[in-house]
Amino acid sequence: MITRYTPFRLFLFLFVLCSQTWAQHYNEVTAVLDSGSRDIKITQKFTYVNQADEGLSVLYFNDWNHAYSNKNTALAKRFGEEFNRSLHLAKDKERGFTDIKSVVAKDYAGLDWKRLGNRDIISVTLNEALEPNDSIQLFFTYTVQLPEAKFTSYGYAPGLGYNLKNWYLTPAVYTDQWKLYDNINLDDLYTGVTKSVINFTYPDKLQLASNFGESSSTKFPGGQYIKLVGEDRKSCEIILSTTNRFDKHVFENLTVTTDLESNKYDDVYQGISINKIIHYLQENLGDYPHNNLLVSEFDYNRSPLYGINQLPSFIRPYEEQFQFEMKFLKTAIRSYLQETLFLNPREERWVNDAIAYYLMIKYVEDYYPNQKLAGKLSKIWGIKGFHLAQMDFNEQYTMLSMLSARKNIDQALTTRNDSLIKFNEKIANGYKAGLGMSYLSEYMGGKEIDSSIIDFYRDFHLQPKVSALDFRKTIEKFSTKDVDWFFDEYVATDKKIDFKIKSIDKTEDSISLVIKNKRGTNVPISLFGLQNDSVVSKYWFTDIDTTKLVTIPRNGEDRMVLNYDQKIPEFNQRDNWKTLNGFFSSNKKLKFQFFKDTEDPYYNQVFYVPIANFNLYDGITPGMRIYNKTFLERPFQYDISPTYSFLERTLVGKAGFRYRKYHKKTGLYVSDYSISGSTSHFQKNSRFSTLTPAVSFGWRPNDLISNRRQSLLFRYRNVFRSIDDNIADEIDTDPDYGVMNVRFIDVDNNILHYNSWYLDAQHSNNFTKLSFEFEYRKLFQSNRQLNLRLFAGKFLRNNTDSDFFSFALDRPTDYMFDLAYLGRSESSGIYSQQIIIAEGGFKSKLENPFANDWILTTNASTNIWRWVEAYGDMGFIRSRGQDPRFVYDSGIRLNLVTDYFELYFPIYSNRGWEIGQDDYGQSIRFVVTISPKTLIGLFTRKWF
Repeated sequence: MITRYTPFRLFLFLFVLCSQTWAQHYNEVTAVLDSGSRDIKITQKFTYVNQADEGLSVLYFNDWNHAYSNKNTALAKRFGEEFNRSLHLAKDKERGFTDIKSVVAKDYAGLDWKRLGNRDIISVTLNEALEPNDSIQLFFTYTVQLPEAKFTSYGYAPGLGYNLKNWYLTPAVYTDQWKLYDNINLDDLYTGVTKSVINFTYPDKLQLASNFGESSSTKFPGGQYIKLVGEDRKSCEIILSTTNRFDKHVFENLTVTTDLESNKYDDVYQGISINKIIHYLQENLGDYPHNNLLVSEFDYNRSPLYGINQLPSFIRPYEEQFQFEMKFLKTAIRSYLQETLFLNPREERWVNDAIAYYLMIKYVEDYYPNQKLAGKLSKIWGIKGFHLAQMDFNEQYTMLSMLSARKNIDQALTTRNDSLIKFNEKIANGYKAGLGMSYLSEYMGGKEIDSSIIDFYRDFHLQPKVSALDFRKTIEKFSTKDVDWFFDEYVATDKKIDFKIKSIDKTEDSISLVIKNKRGTNVPISLFGLQNDSVVSKYWFTDIDTTKLVTIPRNGEDRMVLNYDQKIPEFNQRDNWKTLNGFFSSNKKLKFQFFKDTEDPYYNQVFYVPIANFNLYDGITPGMRIYNKTFLERPFQYDISPTYSFLERTLVGKAGFRYRKYHKKTGLYVSDYSISGSTSHFQKNSRFSTLTPAVSFGWRPNDLISNRRQSLLFRYRNVFRSIDDNIADEIDTDPDYGVMNVRFIDVDNNILHYNSWYLDAQHSNNFTKLSFEFEYRKLFQSNRQLNLRLFAGKFLRNNTDSDFFSFALDRPTDYMFDLAYLGRSESSGIYSQQIIIAEGGFKSKLENPFANDWILTTNASTNIWRWVEAYGDMGFIRSRGQDPRFVYDSGIRLNLVTDYFELYFPIYSNRGWEIGQDDYGQSIRFVVTISPKTLIGLFTRKWF
C-alpha cells in the first residue's frame, strides 16, 4: 500500500524525520564470531547524544548477555522462581558473559566504568558532564561469550547454529530518570533508538538472516563478512544456521525474510498467504518503515499461539492454510510493532499487546468467521457435543484470560512485565488487552478503533518518546463516547466485570429489566433481545454502579441476554439471561457430559468420567467420577467418585463439596468451606469411613510472583470403622472416634531456597497433642543441595493404652487417614516399604518406633552426585514410664523426583550395619506418587 501525503503532511514528516536524525545515537559494531570458542570479539564505536533536558555525568549501557554469567543474576533468580534449575546447575563453559577490556573516549582518554553489582548493566563515568543535545564518542573493546541456547534459546545451539539477540552493548534510556532493567528472559529490552552499522564476520559454513538490512557481503577462505545497517532501530538480531532455510518474499518497499513453513502447505500458497497478511498489516497499521521484516520460526517458538494449536502436528485440528496464516500473523505483528513502536516494553507492554491481539481477533473475524476453536475435531462424533467444540476460535481469548481471573491471580494490564505471574505474562494479560480493544470497538461502534490504531501508528512509529498516554489521547480523539472507563477501570485495575439480570417485567409493548452490577466495576454492558435464537434487538447501558432499571420497546423477544456475543470478558455469564416465557421455562436444562468441558452458561453441566483407584485391600477399584468443575474454576464445586471393590465386592469411594470465596489479591485472599467423606478398607473385610467438615483461610504476599503461601485449617475428622471379627482382638482402640484438628502452614516453595513449617494441634476424647515441623532445602553455589527437616511433637494429654495415636519414627499409623498408603496395615512385604515422610521421618524400621509422650527428630540429606544423596536421621523419643531413647539411621537416597519418586537404601542405624543383614531387601524404602492431580501439579506449578 502506498501512502499519499499532502504537501503540509510531507513537510511535517520530513521535519520530524530530520529532528529524529539530529538527536539519534550512532552505533558502529565490528564483530568477529569464533565458532570454536563461541566468542564474539567486538570493537564498538558509539556516539551518544544527550536527549535529556539536563547534563549527564554517567551513562548506562545494557549488557544483557552477561545475565548468564553466574547463579546470582536476576535471570538465575527468575529461573529459580519458575522451578528451573538449568542456569543454576550450568557448567562455566555453558554460560555466557561479557569481558570488557576497555572504555575510552574520542581522545583515547580512559573512562571509569563498572558493573552495577551483579546486574547486566554497566555505568560509564564521563570526565565532564555531557550537556543537553551534545554528543560524545565512546569506544568499547570487549569479548562476548555466548551462552548455550538451552537456557533461553538465545546463544549457541550445538549443531544448529546461533541465535543472537541483545548480544552487544546498547544504551539505556533516560527520561526523567534512568530506566535500568535486567534481563529476566522477557524479551523486553528497553534501549535507545540508534542508527547502527554492524560489521560482522562469521564462519563460512553458516547461513545468516537478520532483521537489519544487508548493505554488502563477501566471502573469504574460512569465513564470511557482512555489513548490516539499521536506521531508527533498537538492536540487531542475527540468526545463523547450518542450512539455508530462510526465504525472501519481495514486496514494494519491503522484503520479508522468513523460515516459517508448513510441510503440508504448498510454497506457492504460502507466498499468497504472506502477501495477504502483509497487506492486512499495511491497511490496519501502516507501511513498515524498514526495508526488511524478519519473521522467524525462532521468534514464533519464543511467543507461540497457546492453546489447541500447540498440539503435536499429527493431531492438530486446523486446515493448513489457517494454521500457517495464524502462525505467521502472530509472529509478524510482534516483529512489526517491536521494531517500530518504541514504548517502554517493561512498563507499557499492554499497548502493543492490545493492538496485536485486536488485529489477530479482527483477522479471524474478517477472513475466517466460521472457524471453530476445535477446528476439524468439531465435526467428529463424540467430540462435537462438547461446548469446546462449538466455541468459535476467538473465544479462546476470553477463556484463557478468564482462567487467570477465576483463580484470582489476574493482574492489571498496567502491571510491570517483571511483576506478572508467568501465565499472565505469557498468555492472560495479552489476551485481556486484545479483548479489551474488541470490547471498546464494539461499544464505540463503527470504525473508530481501527482509525485510532492507524493514526497512532502513523504519528508515533519510530518516535523515541512515545507512551501509553499518547495511545489514550489518540483513542479519545476518535471516540464520540466517554472511554475513561476503559483506561481507568479495564486497563488500570484488576477489577472483575460481572452483571446479571435481576428481574424482568413485560407488557404488550415494552420490557422492563433490573440490571445488577455484581462487582461494582463501572463499565458498559450490552443487552440483546433474542427470538428463536436470532438477535432482534441490541442495546448498550452505562453508569450502572449497583442496579439500574431500564425499559426497552418489545419487538417479539422471547429471551433477554446480557453480553450475548461475549465481546465483554465477563467473570460469570451463567446468570446473564432471562426468558419471557414464564417461570418454569427459565430454569436451565441439566446436561450430562462425558469428560470435562468448557463452561456453557446456558446449561447446568454435570461431567462424568471413568476412574480407577488402587490399594492392597480393595485392589483396582473402577468407578465413575461425577463433578461440575469446568476448565474454569467456579465458587461451588462437587466431586463424587463412587467405585467398586472387586476384592471386597462392595462400593467404596469418596465425595466432596466445597465453596471457595476469594477476597482480594494479597493478604487474606481466599476462604474455603467444605465437607468431604470417604470410605475404603484398611484390612480384609475391615472398612474405614471418614466425614470431615472443614474451613480454611489462605494468605498471599504482595508480590504475586512469590511462591510463598500461608494457610490456616480448621477441621473435624469423624472416623468410623467396621472391623472383621478375625482381627477384632488386634484393634485396641474404639472403632469410632473424632478429632478436632487446627493447623497453620507457611510454605515458600522455591527450587533454590525451599522452606516450610507448620504447627498442628489435635484434640479428641482420649488425647490432646501438639506438633511442629520445619523443612528447609538449599541449592548451593557448588550445586550441592542440603535438605533439613525438624519434627517435634508432644502429648498434652493421653488417656490411650495403645500406640494407635502415638507419634511414629518411620511409618505413622495415620489414624486421620490423610496419607496415601497403598497398604496401610502392612508390617512386612513390598507395601510395608512405602514411606511417606511424616512425623519422625526415619527410613529404617527400628524396634519400638512409637512414642506416646514426646518426640524430637531431625532429618538431613545432601547430594553426592547429581540425584544420589547421603541421608542421616537422628533424634530422641520418649514414652510414658520410660527414659528417652536416642535413635539414628543413615543411608543412600536416590532423589529422582523430589516428593514424587524416591528410593532409600539404609546402611547403618540402631540396628547396626543394615546393608549386610539377611533381610536387607525388606529394608529398602520408596516414595511413589500415583495421583494424577499431584503429578499434573509438578508441571503446572511454574505457570501459576
